[in-house]
Order: sequence, then C-alpha cells, then structure tokens
Amino acid sequence: MHATIPFDNSYAQELQGLYVPWQGQDWPDPQLVLLNDALASGLGLDPAALRSPAGVGLLSGQALPDGARPLAQAYAGHQFGGFSPQLGDGRAILVGEWLDPRGQRWDLHLKGSGRTPFARGGDGRAVLGPVLREYLISEAMAALGVPTTRALAACTTGDRVLRQNGLEPGAVLARVASSHLRVGTFQFFAARGEADKLRLLLDYAIARHDPDLAGATDPALRFLERVATRQARLVAQWMGLGFVHGVMNTDNTTLSGETIDYGPCAFMEGYDPATVFSSIDHTGRYAYGNQPVIMQWNLARLAEALLPMIDPTEARAIARVTEVVEAMQDSYQNAWLEVFARKLGLRTPDAALIDDMHSLWQGQSVDFTSFFRALPAALHGDDAPVTALFAQPQGVEAWLRRYRAAVPDAAAAIRDMNMVNPLYIPRNHLVEDALHSASFGGDMDPFRALLERVQNPFTPVAGMEHFAQPAPEDAPEIVTYCGT
Repeated sequence: MHATIPFDNSYAQELQGLYVPWQGQDWPDPQLVLLNDALASGLGLDPAALRSPAGVGLLSGQALPDGARPLAQAYAGHQFGGFSPQLGDGRAILVGEWLDPRGQRWDLHLKGSGRTPFARGGDGRAVLGPVLREYLISEAMAALGVPTTRALAACTTGDRVLRQNGLEPGAVLARVASSHLRVGTFQFFAARGEADKLRLLLDYAIARHDPDLAGATDPALRFLERVATRQARLVAQWMGLGFVHGVMNTDNTTLSGETIDYGPCAFMEGYDPATVFSSIDHTGRYAYGNQPVIMQWNLARLAEALLPMIDPTEARAIARVTEVVEAMQDSYQNAWLEVFARKLGLRTPDAALIDDMHSLWQGQSVDFTSFFRALPAALHGDDAPVTALFAQPQGVEAWLRRYRAAVPDAAAAIRDMNMVNPLYIPRNHLVEDALHSASFGGDMDPFRALLERVQNPFTPVAGMEHFAQPAPEDAPEIVTYCGT
C-alpha cells in the first residue's frame, strides 16, 4: 500500500497539541461495499490496490500501513448556538495526507472508526445507512459543482450497531477533503488563550489554503476575508439547489469552503424557507431560509478567535473584523443573485425578477427542482409545465412574460440552464428507500441505481423518469439523524 498512498502528514508534524494520536477500532469482518474508482484514479490512487485486503484494511481503519499517522483532531465549536470548548473527532480519525499528481494536498479521514478520547459518551461507531447517505449526497454535490468533501469508499465492519431503527450493520466511511480545518479549530486554541498556537495554526491554514497570503500585510484579516468569501459562495450554491445542511455548527464550517458532515441533511422539494430535516433542530435554527444568516454568524465566531492577531488594541481589532463580517452580507447577496441568474439563463442578474420569483413560490409548495427544469418550455411559449406546479397560479403567467423579455436568446439560455439545473437530485423518498433496502434487506441495487443518477444529474435517461419525480403525496415526512 505504500505505492498507493505516499503519506505526507503535515497536520501531525506541525500542529502538536491539536490532536491525539489514535488507532481505529478492530472489526470482526471488514468488507468493501463501495469504492469511488473515478475519484481514486483522479487523486493518483490505485483502485485495484484499494480493493485488495491491504486496501480494505486501510479504508476500514482495520490495518493501517506504514506512513499513516492516525490521529483524532481536536476542535471546539458552537453547536446550536451553545459553545463547547472541547469537541473533536469523537468517532473518526485522520489517517494521513498525500499529494495528488497535481501537487494538491488531500486528507484521508475515516468516519465511524471507533471511540476516541473526544467521544463524549458516544459509541464511536457508524452504521451503513448514514454512511451511504453521506456517500450519496456528497457525490451528488460534487456532480452539481458544489465544493464538498468526497466519499472515497464505504466499508461494513461485520458488527451490528443499535440505532433508532434497531440493529443495523456497522460501517466506516472513507472520505477525502482538501483539509478538515474548521472554524472550531481556531476556537479550540482561542478558548484556551494560547496565542502562540493560534499564530501557528493561522500560518498552517494560510500555507494550506491561501499560500499567496504568506508574508502579506494583515494576514489574519486577509485570511478572514478569504474564508468569508468561500463560505458566502458555498451557501449561495446550497440555496440555489434547495439543499438544507441541517447542522451548521461552527465545527462543521470549513476554512476551505467545502461542505462537510452530511448527517441531518436533505434537498428541499416543495419550496418553504422554514424547511428543516434534522430530528434535533426543534427551533428551525438551521432551516433552509436561515442558512445565510447562520453562515455570517459562524464567521463572526471565527473573527472573534482571530482578534488577537488582527490588532493589539481590542477595540481596533473588533472594528476591523466587524467590517469584514458585515461585508459578507453583500458578498453573499451578490453570489446568491449570480446563482439564480444562471439558473434562469440570464446574462446579468435581475434582482427584481429573482425576488418576485421567490415571492411567487411562497405558500405554494412548488417543487424547487422541477420548476427550473420546466422553464425551458416557457421560453418556447408553453407556460403549462410551469403553471402546473402551482396550486394557485395567479401571477405566474405575468412573471413568465417578464422572464421571457429578460432572455434575449432563448436557445442559448436553455443550453446554459440545462447545464446548471439538475434533473436528478437525491429525492428524499428514493434516498430513504435505497438506504432501507441496503441496511435491512442487504440489497444495494436501489442505492447503486440512485447513485448513478445523481452522479449524472443533468442528462435525461430514458426509463429513469421516476428518479426526477417528486415524492408521492402519501410519502411519510422525512426526518434525518446525525448517525450516532
């Protein structure tokens, strides 16, 4: 396995005090369930080697090769608004890092690898359903062009784990990311007042994600601006897809701008800003419509952690970071308008048209994904596919007339729209059926079929129409869990 992953472990070497060396749990019978061959090859890894017994040992955490530096990362975080000074990887390990053929650095992270010192009472294990959910939805996000952690593999462990639906097969997810640094990583040292380690962490994060800032004037402030820009664009992309993350805690807010932690998450079908899928989000803090506000709130927490490195005078430091955090609102709004302009095939954003579109949706439960796939027909003069999505279509035809007037080249707009508006998303009823079949029926075929569709979200395939259909009216309400 040495030739498969030539580990180069900068986190373990440079950030002592921010992790605990830790091995994954021994499993009765680890077996490879899914391997992302295309991703592995693109990252310079050998799929055949990863399928070997040694490869399965690596992907499950059962037997790690020389060169790995397995560790549980430490971080703090605000969870649902309440601050915990120590969280960390309670059921995961960072196996190590490597450089792909382009010289880009990647983490290999195992989720569900067993209890660590940060487990906080959890059993440290994962079950097949949530592992497959993260595999599926992270791959869907990647196919949709959204920055995200990626699923490299899913393995079963051979044990059975008790969860809310009874005993389920134990599993481990192997995922990759450009890093697992989070807002909560900075909060960990800030909460302890360890200024020297905060500076070390800042230098490391800049070297990893924004190397052009090395040696720059005001590097902490410039870094905050970069993270804010990445997060603003990321959340704008979520909003353009109807994606609800479900657990936007600061420990799930990456510095790289990648989506991380696909626990209580799902794609909204009927438009409703109050949409929540998480079993524990009783107040709607992380509802679809609240995500931009929470993004800004989370970055304000990063700003607080960076204050000692912004200016020695606290009042001046606060004033400088406040300016950056407040500017995020404009940055996000511009990104949001650009996302919806592309979805409408507009050459330039039309704020009034986009705002009025959202107003039309209010109280109508319009299927978010189907609306945009129906718009090309309206550009050809056929309003019926769009108006049929509305329970009360008053005002829709007038809006469509304005829309057509804003699109000078319908053919070009339709071509562009069909490249950004998915036909296939992980429809919630299909996800639940596929996960249930895999976890309780031992049948992976429904999951593989759905995975194939969401990895190719834009192109219609004959005979696959049901993958693009909303849930039937009698489908149960979807509730998702964190997987612990």
